[in-house]
Amino acid sequence: MSAVANPATVAECLRVGAGFSQGDRNWIAEQFATLNARLAGFHADATELEVSVKNREARGQKVTLECWVAGRQKIVTTSAEEDLHAALNDVRDDLRRRLNDAKTKQEPRHNKHLRDVAQPVPGDEAEAGDETDTDPARAQAETV
Repeated sequence: MSAVANPATVAECLRVGAGFSQGDRNWIAEQFATLNARLAGFHADATELEVSVKNREARGQKVTLECWVAGRQKIVTTSAEEDLHAALNDVRDDLRRRLNDAKTKQEPRHNKHLRDVAQPVPGDEAEAGDETDTDPARAQAETV
């Protein structure tokens, strides 16, 4: 992975949405600090996080964490944990897993287009020249 000049951090990219106040922002950023290592691979100006809660501290509470990274699909994680602290940890951990999965899918071994391109193997050039001395029918069968 190439180094990013201005890496994303939770403190820089986090917005608080419905159900939270700006006073909650620092507390939430501390809870999400473990995401910093995963977000560091993205540019800060192209990354956004927004956390919101419906029915805060009530039965049926739902915490939502959304992540936008330029050039990728939006990732949305939710938790219905009754404890707010547990719900925040749940959405944080789910986002980390999904960011890791997205990164893994972009690696060549998981990218069908890159995997299907024949990679030259050292030493094949010499073997290709040796085929002129073999039986033409056998050479044709090997190439099919």
